[in-house]
Amino acid sequence: MHQSTRRNRFKATTLTSALMAAMLSFSLWTPAVHAETAQTPGQAATAASQQNKATALTAESATSFLDKFFASPEAQAQYVGASVVVVKDGKILAEKGYGYADTENQTAVNPKSTLFRIASVSKTFTAAAVMQLAEQGKVDLQADFQTYVKGLEFKNPFDKPVTVEHLLTHTTGFEIRDPQQEDLHADFEKIVSMEDYAKEHMPPVVREPGSSYMYDNFSFLLLGMIVENVSGEPFETYMQKHIFEPLGMDHSSFLLNGERQKQLATGYDAARKPLDMYTISPTPLPQGGMLSTAEDIGSFMIAFLNGGIKDDQRVWKESTINSMEQYRSSIHPLLPNTTYGFEAPFQLPGAGSSSKIITKAGDLPGFSSYLFFIPEQNTGVFLTYNQTGALRNLFYPAFIQAFFPQYAEPAKLEPFTPQSGEELQRFTGLYADLRLSTIVSKLNGRGEEAGKLSISDAFLGPRTLIQVGDHLFKDEITGQFTAFKENADGTVYMKEPYLNPMGYEKKGEKAQGFRDVRPDSPYAEAIYGLQSLGHYENDKNAAFQPKNTVTRAEFIEDVLKMSGLSASKTAPPADSDWATHPAAGYIQLGYEAGMITGADSKQFKPDQAITRQEAMVMVWRSLQKQYPAELFEDIRLAGHIDEWAAPAIRMMVALGLHGPEVKVLEDGSVDVLPRKPLIRQEEAAIMYQLFTQPTDKIVSELMKQQQPAEEAAAS
Repeated sequence: MHQSTRRNRFKATTLTSALMAAMLSFSLWTPAVHAETAQTPGQAATAASQQNKATALTAESATSFLDKFFASPEAQAQYVGASVVVVKDGKILAEKGYGYADTENQTAVNPKSTLFRIASVSKTFTAAAVMQLAEQGKVDLQADFQTYVKGLEFKNPFDKPVTVEHLLTHTTGFEIRDPQQEDLHADFEKIVSMEDYAKEHMPPVVREPGSSYMYDNFSFLLLGMIVENVSGEPFETYMQKHIFEPLGMDHSSFLLNGERQKQLATGYDAARKPLDMYTISPTPLPQGGMLSTAEDIGSFMIAFLNGGIKDDQRVWKESTINSMEQYRSSIHPLLPNTTYGFEAPFQLPGAGSSSKIITKAGDLPGFSSYLFFIPEQNTGVFLTYNQTGALRNLFYPAFIQAFFPQYAEPAKLEPFTPQSGEELQRFTGLYADLRLSTIVSKLNGRGEEAGKLSISDAFLGPRTLIQVGDHLFKDEITGQFTAFKENADGTVYMKEPYLNPMGYEKKGEKAQGFRDVRPDSPYAEAIYGLQSLGHYENDKNAAFQPKNTVTRAEFIEDVLKMSGLSASKTAPPADSDWATHPAAGYIQLGYEAGMITGADSKQFKPDQAITRQEAMVMVWRSLQKQYPAELFEDIRLAGHIDEWAAPAIRMMVALGLHGPEVKVLEDGSVDVLPRKPLIRQEEAAIMYQLFTQPTDKIVSELMKQQQPAEEAAAS
C-alpha cells in the first residue's frame, strides 16, 4: 500500500474513533474499563479470591503465573503481543514476551528489544526528571511553574498560582487540553517544539488550583519544558544523559526515528486490525511519547525500589524516591488520587489498601501499559501490549490475588450512622467528568431512605450507592467505593471508579430554566439538564426558543461541541457552499469523522432545516461501529422513511435516543416523524439521552435476547 493511502486511512480511522469516543464517553482509559469481553477488576478479584491463597513470589512462581495467565482464553482475547517484567528485592524474577510484535511477519515479542509505546507511563519518567532537579535545589515544587517557564499567556482568576506540585499531581485547575486529532499524524519530518505547542494550546485556569483532580496531559508537557529550561539541555538529551544512560536503559527514547521504527511493535485496534505507524506532536512528547522495552523498565523499577541506586550508581536520593511514593491528593483516605508521577491502582471491591500501591497506566491507539509498585513488598511489575483492550484489567487483580491477597482484603470501616434522605439531597443532580464532559452521572435521592442514593449513567445504568462513611458510599453492583468532596465555594465533586477513575466529576449548577420553557414541559428535564451541565446559558430571563427549527449547520456544531470536540483546523473546500460559514470548522470535522457523507462534498446546505431522519443518521454514523445494525432489526417503523435512514432510526429508537414526540402506534410500529424538521427541544432531548441513557445496558440486554436459549442461560 502506498504511503499516501496509508496516511489517509490512518486519518479517517482515528478521527472516526475519536468521535465515537467522545459520543460514547470513552476516555484514553476506558477502552480497558468498558471492554465487553473482559471482567471488571472487581469481578476478576472476587473470582480469584474464591480459589487463591497467597503464593510466595519467586522466579519460579512468577514465571508459572505469567505462563498460565497469558495462555488463558480470557487473556489471549485481549492482546496480540505483550511484554512483562517482574522485579523483587533488586532482581528480575521474570521477564517474558508473549504473542507477536507483528502478526504479518510472525515476529515474536522480545522483552529485551521489542519497543512499545508506553504512552502515559512516560509521565513517571518526566516526573522523575523534575524530582532530580528538585533534589539538586534547581526546582522548588511549591513555586509558581511560571518561575521556570516564561512567555505563556493564560487567565487565572484565582488568587492561587499553579505550582510545580500542582502539575505533578494533576490538580492544576486547567481547562482540559488533551491531544487533538491533528497531533497524531504520519509525517515524521514534521517537528513542533514543546514551546510552540504550549503557546498555541495553553489553557486557562477554570478551577481553583489544588481544589480538584483531573488527569492532565498538558501539565506534563509543562513539566517537560521545566526540565529543558532548568537543565539547559533539550528534553530528550536530558532524559538520555541523566535517566536512561545511568539506568542502562539502552533502548529507551522519546524520539521515534531511525532504527527505533524497526524495533517498534505494530499497534492493533480492538478488532486486531493493524494501525499504520504514527507520530505525535509536539516533539518530543513528555506526557506520552516514550518508547521502551520491558527489560529497560525493569532496570528503572530495580533502581526505584533500591532507593534510587542502580549498580552502585545513585540516580536519585532516597528521600526523593520516598517522596514520589507518597500520595499528595485524595478525595477520601480510602481513595487516593496521585503522588509525584503515579496514581492509585484499580479499585478492588471494598479493598482498603490503595495507598499501599502506586501505579501508572498509559494508552495510545494500539498500545496500553501498566506499571505498579508495592514498595513495602519491594516489588514492581510492568506490563505493556500492542492491542487496544482490557488485558491489564485482568492482569492486575489476578497478580494481587495470587501473591499479595492482603491488598484485596475489605477495608475496615468505622461504625457510621447514615445520613437522612434530606441531608443527602445536597449530593443529587447531574455530574459531568472534568476531563470528558460526555461522561455524565445522574444522582437522585431515595425519598425518606437514609444512607442511600440512586446513581445512573450510560454504561452501568441505575444502581444504588449505600453510605458507609462520611462522604463515602459503596456501589451495590460493583462493590467499589464512590466518594464526594464539598469545597468551600459550594462546588461538589464526585470520584466514581468505574466510568473514569482518572479524575473527578463535578456537580452541575442548579438550572435556572428559561422564560419560554415551562417546568412541566415534557422536554424540561432535557433542557434543564443540559443547562445544568453548562451546554446552555444558565439565565432564567433568556429565551430558549424550543420550537425553532434547527439548521444542518447548527445540528452538526451542537453535537460536536457538546461532545467536547473542537472545530477542525483543516481548511474546507474553497468552492463549497459552507467554506465561509461560521460553523465551517465543525462541518469540516463532520466530514472528516464520517458523520456527513454524500457524493457532493461541496453542497452541504448549511442553513437548510435538518429533518429528523437526517439528524438521526448523523448520530448513527458515529455510533454504528459500536452498535451493529443487526441488533435492531426487530424494530418496526411507521411513516414515510427513506431507505437510507431506516438503520439509523431503528438504532435511535431501540436505544431511546429521542424525545417524547416519538410514539408507539397500536400495531407496535414506531413513528419518529422522520421527514419533519427537527426543532430545538427535540435536539435537546437527543443530546440529553446520549449523555444519560444506559445504552450499553440496553445493548447488552438485546444481545442476550438474541442468543440461543442455552447460551443466554450460561451468561
